[in-house]
Amino acid sequence: MTKNLILKNSNKNIDILCVGEVLIDFIGHQNNVLINDTRDYHRYLGGSPANVAMNSARLGLNPYMISTVGNDGFGEYIFKRLNEVKVNTNHLKKSQNNSTSVIFVSRSNGTPDFMPYRNADYHISEDQISSSMLLQTKIFHTTCFALSKNPAQTTILAKAKQAKEHGCKLSIDINYAKKLWSSKQEALDVIKTYCSLNPLIKISEDDMLRLFEKQLPHEEIFDFFHNLGAETVCLTLGSEGVKLSQIGKKIIELPAIKVEKVVDTTGAGDAFWSGFLFAYIKEKPVQDCLQVALKLAALKLQNVGRLPDNINILSKLL
Repeated sequence: MTKNLILKNSNKNIDILCVGEVLIDFIGHQNNVLINDTRDYHRYLGGSPANVAMNSARLGLNPYMISTVGNDGFGEYIFKRLNEVKVNTNHLKKSQNNSTSVIFVSRSNGTPDFMPYRNADYHISEDQISSSMLLQTKIFHTTCFALSKNPAQTTILAKAKQAKEHGCKLSIDINYAKKLWSSKQEALDVIKTYCSLNPLIKISEDDMLRLFEKQLPHEEIFDFFHNLGAETVCLTLGSEGVKLSQIGKKIIELPAIKVEKVVDTTGAGDAFWSGFLFAYIKEKPVQDCLQVALKLAALKLQNVGRLPDNINILSKLL
């Protein structure tokens, strides 16, 4: 993994191109209750690719955010927050016709409940991602959420193919949720198309239960994605830790870092994957990538909404 990455990425200055949803999360103030019992909410910047972009910037990387927001107060807030941590927003578009997407999320020690109100986030067009940008990119990252609606779906699949041709490593968080897709078959078809490009895959047990509608042995999950063309599959297991499978190699299994008091699980998976991609870009062995990922996830579990801005994350991880 590492030798090829050095050779390919030595002249690339965009560490991670995060393509997909950026939105406003309204996270419930009451802990461990569903949305129907949540009385009030606090506002945070959200969206899995946006979280990865912000976390990466805090880690000292150079991420670009590709998405669309509304020409409204929430859109202004998103630009402000991304710019504060030095995420490149030159290709973040403002829509005159669609308001910024928002999601209401329950606060939970497990997988949170959510209600999406999507408007601008999926209006991503091919002119936002140039070939010259892809030539400068190390990792092209997206999500199942982003791929669930057009025109973003068509744009991302086309640009991911171009990115691979230009020497980018692809990445995807398979954060499947039934309510976002017109059908499960469409989701499977899109996932298969993207996975044929050999991305780094991040999945969770909850995602797989939603996608396959039954508990599958972990080996079956790994085989499913390997057979689609993905060499590296990372399966997060919540408080049980993580397993990583690479074709032809022994499965790596690591325990989660113990957190005394979990205050918010929202974004923990994004924090995990940010840490993994950060270490991957830094040419670390895959086991070290997982260790960094687990440390960043543990840090997120102790903070509501997002990772703190004023913490020297880098020194705590490496």
